[in-house]
Amino acid sequence: MAVNVGAIAVLLISFLVMIMLRFQIAYAVAISSILCLLYQGLPLNIVCQQMVKGISSYSLMAVPFFITMGCLMGSGGISKKLIALANALVGWMTGGMAMVNIVASYFFGGISGSAAADTASLGSILIPMMVDEGYDDDFSTAVTITSSCEGLLVPPSHNMVIYAMCAGGISVGSLFLAGYIPGALLAISLMVGSYIISVKRHYPKGEKFHLKTFAKQLVSSFWALAAIIIVVVGVVGGVFTATESAAVAVIYSLLVSVFIYKGLDWKGVWKTLESCIDILAIVLILIATSSVFGYCLTTLHVPDLASQAIIGLTSNPICIALLLNLILLVLGCIMDMAPIILIATPILLPIAQSIGISPIQFGIMIILNCGIGLLTPPVGGVLFIGSAVGKVKMERLVKATLPFYLCMFVVLLLITFIPEISMALPNAFGN
Repeated sequence: MAVNVGAIAVLLISFLVMIMLRFQIAYAVAISSILCLLYQGLPLNIVCQQMVKGISSYSLMAVPFFITMGCLMGSGGISKKLIALANALVGWMTGGMAMVNIVASYFFGGISGSAAADTASLGSILIPMMVDEGYDDDFSTAVTITSSCEGLLVPPSHNMVIYAMCAGGISVGSLFLAGYIPGALLAISLMVGSYIISVKRHYPKGEKFHLKTFAKQLVSSFWALAAIIIVVVGVVGGVFTATESAAVAVIYSLLVSVFIYKGLDWKGVWKTLESCIDILAIVLILIATSSVFGYCLTTLHVPDLASQAIIGLTSNPICIALLLNLILLVLGCIMDMAPIILIATPILLPIAQSIGISPIQFGIMIILNCGIGLLTPPVGGVLFIGSAVGKVKMERLVKATLPFYLCMFVVLLLITFIPEISMALPNAFGN
């Protein structure tokens, strides 16, 4: 295997330099790929060919639909419904509003599939409520941003669709099923951390649990939660493909938002669709440019070299698994989620499979790692959104988030070394 060290150096060093100079990630990926091709003397029409190839995928059509569904449901008045449901379920505990925040994120994440949307939508409601009830603003914001990562694991998640495409077309339905238990485990871990802090700081309890109140809120939230059932049951049961279920979910979310919850009028629908287009443009440009970058990595045999390098360091599966997590965590500090999935999956997945980690389990690992990256400086997008929504200085917010980082790392290690956490549901349903 001939190794073009110069081309690899041009590709990776130029990319890292542009990242450090705070280039937009799509520009950094595209320019570094072009420089690599020029260094090798290859024609630049490869750029156009690979960009078109990268987004010419039927399964990828699910991504715009899921994003549109999340935007419509997020703007359609369901946030307050889900908060009321969560409050009826766990608000009675010490630090009840923190628990409500975490559980509401689990519900809302299953609709939006976006940590940023969760933080912006639920945070704008819950953070002021928590502060008014005596919670510290930095703690309230830290709970909001960390619990928002549940939405990345709880289906439907458009990032799972992107990963499935990068991993060679593995079952989206299996990935959807695999996310439920890790998402619940993350929620429980964050609730334990919140409870300990709440007891130490004497945060208040909510009203006592009443089954009648819970049942009433459950009925009120039925139409919002039904969207998840349509998507997940449809895909897992083989009724729809992921793309078809996403399209059906868009129509359903439009009807629920406009006619049932009445959180949107038709003027609001058009505004929401405009914001969807902005998000979609960013995501699709990233996928297209990352396809060129992936082409360069593959033709230069970087995945094989990376695999040999890591295995050369150690043959211990535990150490290799820890190294994979470390690489992903470091990437999360400097890159956004979609580019990490697009670029790192072809390189790291073969290494993970070589030590017995299935593609589905590794998908959950990479998504949680990327979620943690969204909360870490200097590029943590959700961290910045939380700071803006909660009006908390970045330094205070990072300090308040430290205990929750520990909770998330514990869950990450459990997912890494106990495959059954991710694989139990896919195996049970034969996916």
